[in-house]
Amino acid sequence: MKAILLSVTTIGLFSCQSPTDSKLEVLTTLPKVIKEASAAEVTSASPDLVWTIEDQKNDNILFGFTKNGELKKEIRINNVKNNDWEDLTADDAGNIYIGDFGNNDNERQNLAIYKINASDLAKDQTDASEIVEFYYPEQTEFPTKKKDRIYDSESFFIFNNQFYLFTKNRSSKFDGTTSLYRVDNKPGQRLPAKKISSFVTCDNFNHCAVTSAAMSPDKKKVAILSSDKVWIFTDFKGDDFFSGKSQMIELDHFTQKEGLTFESNDSLLITDEAAKKGESFLYRLKLK
Repeated sequence: MKAILLSVTTIGLFSCQSPTDSKLEVLTTLPKVIKEASAAEVTSASPDLVWTIEDQKNDNILFGFTKNGELKKEIRINNVKNNDWEDLTADDAGNIYIGDFGNNDNERQNLAIYKINASDLAKDQTDASEIVEFYYPEQTEFPTKKKDRIYDSESFFIFNNQFYLFTKNRSSKFDGTTSLYRVDNKPGQRLPAKKISSFVTCDNFNHCAVTSAAMSPDKKKVAILSSDKVWIFTDFKGDDFFSGKSQMIELDHFTQKEGLTFESNDSLLITDEAAKKGESFLYRLKLK
């Protein structure tokens, strides 16, 4: 409880509301070495750790820390570059995948996903064992015109050995549309991403641009995140996760939240980036 009270006090310096007024429970501050947590992931191979990465202009390091904020692992990935790492996912065997597909200006032609073997998560450095490269077939200009900048992504997960990405709409006429794409898990060739469907969050970029995504362990829920909201999708058909029911949860707490993972079927873990002279936090959101 003492750690939570200290965290809440600090949060009040830079957020609109403190978690005491929201649905979030503060678990811990993140290790100080992590300044820009862009992801959150829990794996079957290391269930006691939360994994994260930092995005562009940062080192190509995979961090693992406990829910008490203790840094346990810093794994340098030697054979790939951090062009703009944005999200993590893990398969049922505990292998971690790094989404190197941040594309703020819609100009990249080297979008990729890197596999880190579960057996390598105990090491201090390793190589990505597989690299999946992909592209959006609808995009024909690099960069696109500002009104067409819909090919950024900060969110994905793996399901049935395929990757599912949720785009971050950066168009000059933001309308809240996020598109769901599927990318085959086939390393060695540059693959087209297949568009499945779209969903409209809201028309305010700061509050409704999608920053992370996750699927529950029982595969029955999908969650997407923004700075102060979570959307939960259930009763979907096949891999069209927008085809069923949707629920928007207002967090009543605004920070730059960019990491989301299921802790259990009914509990989410969320991370945010540090504000200037501030700290990053790990939160828990319990689903009703």
